[in-house]
Formats: sequence, C-alpha cells, structure tokens
Amino acid sequence: MIGIITVHEDVHALAVMRELSRRCYTDCKIIAVDQIRSIHRLNVRLGRNGVTSEVVAKDGSAIRGSDLRVLWLRRPRADQVDILEDEPHTTSDLINNECRGAISGLLGTSFRGRWISTIEATVRASDKLIQLNAARSCGFRIPETLVSQSQNEVSEFFHNFNGKVIVKPIVGVQGPILLTRFLSNPWELDSASFEVCPGLYQEFISGTRHIRLNCFGTKSFAASIDTEDLDWRPNLNVPIHVWNVSDDLHRRVRRVLDHLGLEMGIIDLKETPGGELVWLEVNPQGQFLFLESLTNEPLASHFADFLLSFLD
Repeated sequence: MIGIITVHEDVHALAVMRELSRRCYTDCKIIAVDQIRSIHRLNVRLGRNGVTSEVVAKDGSAIRGSDLRVLWLRRPRADQVDILEDEPHTTSDLINNECRGAISGLLGTSFRGRWISTIEATVRASDKLIQLNAARSCGFRIPETLVSQSQNEVSEFFHNFNGKVIVKPIVGVQGPILLTRFLSNPWELDSASFEVCPGLYQEFISGTRHIRLNCFGTKSFAASIDTEDLDWRPNLNVPIHVWNVSDDLHRRVRRVLDHLGLEMGIIDLKETPGGELVWLEVNPQGQFLFLESLTNEPLASHFADFLLSFLD
C-alpha cells in the first residue's frame, strides 16, 4: 500500500492518486492530517508485545502503519480544520499539537517501509542554511549569504555588494507568501527592524532565467521561467518552457539531495548571464503541478512512476 500524508483537499495528492489508478494501482490511501480531530479513530498501542496502530484514511477505511510500504510525506503538519472560532487559543494550540504528535508517533513507531522523505530529513533539509551549506559542499555556487539581526552587519554586507542585496524569510509563516525583495539602504531603516529577529540576506544573482527543477528519485524534470521579476511566483504570465536537465546536472542535484537524506526535492536555480547555474534553495515537498498546465510536462504521471518504483 502507498500512503500519502497530507491535507484533505491537496490537489497534488489527488492528481497523483488518479495517475496511480490509471495504472490499475488502487491500493493508495490519503491520510488527512488536518482531520485527525474529526475521524475519532487514531489508535496506537505499545507494550511488551510490540506496536499496533490504526488510523482512518480519507476514504473512511481503517489502515495500520504496518500495512504501508511507501509513505509520501507530502504535507505532514497542518492545523485541524474543525477548530471552533470561539475555542481559546490555548485549547486550539493543544489540539493541533496533540494531533500532530499522535500521527507523527503512529508513523514513527509503526511504519517500516520507504519514506518520501523521512520526517527527520524533511525537517532538517527545510532549514535554508543547512541546505545552502549542503549545496555548497557538493560543488554548487550559492549566493553569498548573511543571517543577522545587527544593523551594522547588514549594512556592511549591503555595502560589499554595492546595494544589490535581497532579503527573504528564514522560515516564514503559514498564510500569504512572503516574497523575496531587494533590501533598501539599511541605514535608512529603524535599527529595531533588524533587532526584532534575524533575517536572511543574500547577494543578488543577476540574470532573468529561473530554473524550477523537480528531482523525483533517479529522474529530474525542469522548466525555465524567464522574467525580469526578482520573485517569479506572483506572475506566471511570462515565458515558461520545458528545460532539459543534463545528466551531469541531475547527478549534481542528486548528490545534494542524498547529502540531505531526501528522496525527492523541488529545487530553485538561477542562470547567470554567463550561463552558470546558482543554487537558491530546495523545498523537500514543493509545488510542481502548476508547471504541468504551463508546459504540458506530465509531472503527476512522472511522480506516480516514482512512487511505483519503490514497489518493484
């Protein structure tokens, strides 16, 4: 059985499940982690006789962790959808944390198959500094990067790159996307703006070609996004085309993902005017389906093949 750990209306999970069905593989279950409170049937028993577990899938069937051979950890952490508006924050926080902890514990004790990717690797690789360092150690050029809450440090960094510096979230928050932006002159800003928390600052990488590369195990598929915008996400009404991933680039990307312990990764690269590819970041479970409608590359089908490869 293939399990998909995600939220109940995840388009990626539903599209991949449909592709699996087209291959006559129907033993795939979605476990909606945002509906744990609603199902009233999550059980884990641990004792001298071992571990048994049960959770209800999105289709209403009961499954055990030991039933699963492959587990796609698509969206493992989410708030419960049926939290009441008048419930105190302490109560809702407790419910959300306990539901997250329970499903994590169930999987961590009962599942013995192949993770796409493990909880530990996914959390670790989501750290931007860890992933940048991994890419650097594997031979990619990365932007010169500073994490700081010191106005003096940021100002010196800004001066070193002649004011061509961008700022982006280290982790970010749930909700609206926090866009990557150019940094204004740090000396024109209030020092308290820097001191409230560390920020991530990087040299600006020139060029107009962004590469969105999807590495699914032994294969990679990519698209080029040609735009003058610093952050391409708000405007996809720009030239977007299938971009061939060379064997050498795939091997280099795979080396980074292996270093991070990831089975898959959605990678953002930027091509300089001189043709050099600069590693920007990897999302262990990033969005990729939007490229299917823009390029006609059957990414959901490719991902279904990827999942099925672990059953051979």
